[in-house]
Amino acid sequence: MKFGLLMLALCAALPAVGRCEAFPPRLYQITTETGLPHLEENLRYATTQSKACLGARQLASAFPILQHEALKGCRLDHQLDQGATTTFALTCSGGNETTGSATWRIDDRAIYGTLDVRLGGKNMTFYQRISGRSVGVCDPGD
Repeated sequence: MKFGLLMLALCAALPAVGRCEAFPPRLYQITTETGLPHLEENLRYATTQSKACLGARQLASAFPILQHEALKGCRLDHQLDQGATTTFALTCSGGNETTGSATWRIDDRAIYGTLDVRLGGKNMTFYQRISGRSVGVCDPGD
Protein backbone atom coordinates (compact mmCIF):
# COMPACT_ATOMS: atom_id res chain seq x y z
CA MET A 1 0.00 0.00 0.00
CA LYS A 2 2.82 2.40 0.88
CA PHE A 3 4.45 1.72 -2.50
CA GLY A 4 1.21 2.52 -4.33
CA LEU A 5 0.81 5.78 -2.42
CA LEU A 6 4.43 6.66 -3.14
CA MET A 7 3.94 6.05 -6.89
CA LEU A 8 0.75 8.13 -6.89
CA ALA A 9 2.56 10.97 -5.11
CA LEU A 10 5.47 10.81 -7.57
CA CYS A 11 3.12 10.91 -10.55
CA ALA A 12 1.35 13.97 -9.17
CA ALA A 13 4.63 15.70 -8.30
CA LEU A 14 6.29 15.23 -11.68
CA PRO A 15 3.91 16.58 -14.33
CA ALA A 16 6.76 17.92 -16.47
CA VAL A 17 8.18 14.42 -16.90
CA GLY A 18 4.94 13.27 -18.48
CA ARG A 19 1.86 11.42 -17.53
CA CYS A 20 2.11 8.16 -15.65
CA GLU A 21 1.84 5.32 -18.06
CA ALA A 22 -1.88 4.53 -18.34
CA PHE A 23 -1.12 2.35 -21.36
CA PRO A 24 1.50 -0.17 -20.18
CA PRO A 25 3.49 -2.17 -22.76
CA ARG A 26 1.81 -5.25 -24.25
CA LEU A 27 2.83 -7.64 -26.99
CA TYR A 28 0.92 -7.03 -30.24
CA GLN A 29 0.60 -8.83 -33.56
CA ILE A 30 1.19 -5.84 -35.85
CA THR A 31 0.09 -5.15 -39.41
CA THR A 32 1.82 -2.13 -40.97
CA GLU A 33 0.45 -0.67 -44.20
CA THR A 34 2.26 2.08 -46.09
CA GLY A 35 0.27 3.93 -48.72
CA LEU A 36 1.76 6.15 -51.40
CA PRO A 37 -1.24 7.45 -53.36
CA HIS A 38 0.88 9.31 -55.95
CA LEU A 39 2.37 6.06 -57.34
CA GLU A 40 0.94 3.70 -59.93
CA GLU A 41 -1.75 1.35 -58.64
CA ASN A 42 0.52 -1.70 -58.36
CA LEU A 43 3.12 0.24 -56.32
CA ARG A 44 0.83 2.20 -53.99
CA TYR A 45 0.66 -0.10 -50.98
CA ALA A 46 3.10 -2.16 -48.95
CA THR A 47 2.02 -4.32 -46.01
CA THR A 48 4.17 -6.09 -43.43
CA GLN A 49 3.46 -8.29 -40.40
CA SER A 50 5.45 -8.38 -37.16
CA LYS A 51 5.20 -8.64 -33.39
CA ALA A 52 6.11 -5.73 -31.15
CA CYS A 53 5.96 -4.67 -27.55
CA LEU A 54 4.13 -1.31 -27.47
CA GLY A 55 3.01 0.97 -24.66
CA ALA A 56 2.53 4.70 -24.19
CA ARG A 57 6.27 5.39 -24.33
CA GLN A 58 6.70 3.62 -27.68
CA LEU A 59 3.90 5.35 -29.60
CA ALA A 60 6.00 8.28 -30.83
CA SER A 61 8.57 5.94 -32.41
CA ALA A 62 6.41 2.97 -33.45
CA PHE A 63 6.02 3.88 -37.14
CA PRO A 64 8.87 2.17 -39.06
CA ILE A 65 8.84 4.85 -41.79
CA LEU A 66 10.26 7.35 -39.27
CA GLN A 67 13.61 5.53 -39.69
CA HIS A 68 13.68 6.22 -43.45
CA GLU A 69 16.28 8.64 -44.82
CA ALA A 70 13.54 10.90 -46.25
CA LEU A 71 12.39 11.63 -42.69
CA LYS A 72 15.84 12.12 -41.17
CA GLY A 73 15.57 14.88 -38.56
CA CYS A 74 11.81 14.35 -38.11
CA ARG A 75 10.10 13.13 -34.95
CA LEU A 76 6.68 12.86 -33.41
CA ASP A 77 6.18 15.19 -30.45
CA HIS A 78 3.65 17.56 -28.86
CA GLN A 79 1.66 14.60 -27.53
CA LEU A 80 -2.00 15.26 -26.76
CA ASP A 81 -4.04 12.62 -24.91
CA GLN A 82 -7.83 12.70 -25.11
CA GLY A 83 -9.36 9.58 -23.61
CA ALA A 84 -8.59 6.59 -25.84
CA THR A 85 -6.99 8.82 -28.52
CA THR A 86 -3.43 10.14 -28.57
CA THR A 87 -2.16 12.54 -31.22
CA PHE A 88 1.31 13.79 -32.14
CA ALA A 89 2.64 16.45 -34.48
CA LEU A 90 5.43 15.58 -36.90
CA THR A 91 8.21 18.13 -36.54
CA CYS A 92 11.32 18.22 -38.70
CA SER A 93 14.57 20.10 -38.18
CA GLY A 94 17.00 21.70 -40.59
CA GLY A 95 14.60 23.73 -42.72
CA ASN A 96 12.77 20.62 -43.84
CA GLU A 97 9.22 21.64 -44.79
CA THR A 98 7.85 18.14 -44.21
CA THR A 99 4.71 18.19 -42.06
CA GLY A 100 2.33 15.65 -40.65
CA SER A 101 0.61 14.14 -37.67
CA ALA A 102 -0.09 10.80 -36.07
CA THR A 103 -3.21 9.61 -34.31
CA TRP A 104 -3.51 6.52 -32.13
CA ARG A 105 -6.71 4.86 -30.87
CA ILE A 106 -6.22 2.39 -28.06
CA ASP A 107 -8.60 -0.07 -26.45
CA ASP A 108 -8.24 -3.16 -24.25
CA ARG A 109 -7.58 -5.55 -27.12
CA ALA A 110 -6.08 -3.51 -29.95
CA ILE A 111 -4.25 -0.38 -31.09
CA TYR A 112 -4.70 1.60 -34.31
CA GLY A 113 -2.29 4.29 -35.45
CA THR A 114 -2.07 6.42 -38.58
CA LEU A 115 0.83 8.66 -39.54
CA ASP A 116 -0.01 11.15 -42.32
CA VAL A 117 2.93 12.92 -43.97
CA ARG A 118 3.31 15.67 -46.59
CA LEU A 119 6.88 15.84 -47.85
CA GLY A 120 8.25 19.39 -47.75
CA GLY A 121 8.30 21.47 -50.87
CA LYS A 122 6.49 18.78 -52.84
CA ASN A 123 2.91 17.89 -53.43
CA MET A 124 3.59 14.33 -52.29
CA THR A 125 1.78 12.69 -49.42
CA PHE A 126 1.83 9.25 -47.88
CA TYR A 127 0.58 7.46 -44.80
CA GLN A 128 1.55 4.56 -42.62
CA ARG A 129 -1.07 2.66 -40.64
CA ILE A 130 -0.42 0.30 -37.80
CA SER A 131 -3.05 -2.02 -36.42
CA GLY A 132 -2.18 -4.34 -33.59
CA ARG A 133 -4.05 -7.07 -31.80
CA SER A 134 -2.92 -7.81 -28.23
CA VAL A 135 -1.41 -11.30 -28.00
CA GLY A 136 0.08 -11.27 -24.52
CA VAL A 137 2.57 -9.69 -22.20
CA CYS A 138 5.96 -8.32 -23.17
CA ASP A 139 9.12 -10.30 -22.61
CA PRO A 140 11.19 -8.49 -19.95
CA GLY A 141 14.03 -8.30 -22.49
CA ASP A 142 11.91 -6.25 -24.98
